[in-house]
Amino acid sequence: MDFIKITEQESNHKDLEKKSVSELVNAMHEEDNNALKAVNKVLPKITELIKEIAPKIKSGGRLFYIGAGTSGRLGVLDASECPPTFGTPPEKVVGLVAGGIPALYSSIEIAEDDLTQAWKDLSEHNVTSNDFVIGIAASGTTPYVVGGLKQCQKNNILTGCIVCNANSPLSEYADFKVEVIVGPEFLTGSSRLKAGTAQKLILNMISTISMILDGHVRGNKMIDMQMSNAKLNIRARKIIMEELGIGQEEANKLILKHKSIRKAIDNYLNE
Repeated sequence: MDFIKITEQESNHKDLEKKSVSELVNAMHEEDNNALKAVNKVLPKITELIKEIAPKIKSGGRLFYIGAGTSGRLGVLDASECPPTFGTPPEKVVGLVAGGIPALYSSIEIAEDDLTQAWKDLSEHNVTSNDFVIGIAASGTTPYVVGGLKQCQKNNILTGCIVCNANSPLSEYADFKVEVIVGPEFLTGSSRLKAGTAQKLILNMISTISMILDGHVRGNKMIDMQMSNAKLNIRARKIIMEELGIGQEEANKLILKHKSIRKAIDNYLNE
């Protein structure tokens, strides 16, 4: 099938500089809703992808995201939220962006043109067939990501992709494809908009559901959450109080003693 770069097509909205703020807000909101609709259409593919990732994580493997620009930053963002939310080590879910850490806060778009760098970055983390690698690229053509997935397949590492064009070069090297077709952007070619929104929604599902399946959630509570500030300590206390049916003072004592929501609950129940 032919590859058409829909993400680069002309916006459906014309003469933006002539529109009122209200018109612009409503138009952008309409396009954001289209991103939600696009994600809805690929829920079976997302489900299939997560079903492959979860056993890897549960058996001690890791999840890697590779991307460039906005797509890469979204991967790093999702990965960085896993330790505080689920108490996982930083190496469990890893986000790699073309250009490295400086690319998180400064545009280094030239870095995405290197076909070999992603594999070098993955190799620094000693990636193996026990791990799973997801390439994120709105266009599906980013050399950094395409080259990375191609090398993963050569090394028997399972791969997935999140792209916003069908039949892209990146999909060719993904064992599990999520092609979320959001259509032309509000600003022509600005894939940080709808494409980025759709990618973030999908990444939320991948990391959250994988961690639920790995046992980091009980009921609907984050029992392995890191208690790293006052707000999170209050949340931890509330979880313990609700789970055990105890008062604030007793919950505080358990937190001080065990330094962990899971340990506090389990030890209380086993006493």
